[in-house]
Amino acid sequence: MMIYPTMELQQGRCVTLDKGRLDAAMLWHVDPVETARSWAAAGAEWMHLTDFDAIEGRDTNAGLVEEIIRAAEIPVQLGGGMRSRETIEHWIDKGVGRVVIGTLAALDPELVKELAKRHPDQIVLSVDVWKGRVMTEGWRNSSAFTPEAFLDAYGDAPFAAVIVTDIDSDMEDVEAQLGLISGLAAKARTPVIASGVVRSVDDISRLAYIHNISGALAGRSLFRKTLDLGEALEVAKGAHEPVAQFQ
Repeated sequence: MMIYPTMELQQGRCVTLDKGRLDAAMLWHVDPVETARSWAAAGAEWMHLTDFDAIEGRDTNAGLVEEIIRAAEIPVQLGGGMRSRETIEHWIDKGVGRVVIGTLAALDPELVKELAKRHPDQIVLSVDVWKGRVMTEGWRNSSAFTPEAFLDAYGDAPFAAVIVTDIDSDMEDVEAQLGLISGLAAKARTPVIASGVVRSVDDISRLAYIHNISGALAGRSLFRKTLDLGEALEVAKGAHEPVAQFQ
């Protein structure tokens, strides 16, 4: 299972949010570029980056995002504001490893299917769930889709992965989150990355044995230091190793 250390940017700074509230971000006094480098040094194979300013239509962080892509030494999975073909292909041309698409996937499924076919292994579908509906526009608007219907609408589209976030629970009720994520993972035809459920290495151990879960985002727990990245990577690496049978 892959652990994606996760960074969220707002006005050039690392932040974390409570249930997606962009007006109430918690600021972390760290250097984004050096933090990305430290994750690579700890053994991470990927990192996840979300640009909150881009979600609101601003390019405030564009230069910093480019610097992180160049300096991180590991592939970057980038989300935030991916609402046109031009934006998505701009970031692919800039060297991003994967692009995460949420709002556009609800508005123009045919375009997103085309992009997935055009850029195999580089398009990730984001499924953000609140009160049984897929949310768009940075968790602010409810779409007409249930998460199950959303996944069905994409059939065999060749996504690199599907990221599932249960906004209702958002770190408060991990049991409920695991129920929703495991149910969607069972239906998805693409490996699922769990978001918002990793508080400690114990949560990684539990996720590792859910069918079709290929990875997990870990952000807030790393910044709060309730999770050590090196330990998390080690637990994830060994979670599916075969266990010798007793004779």
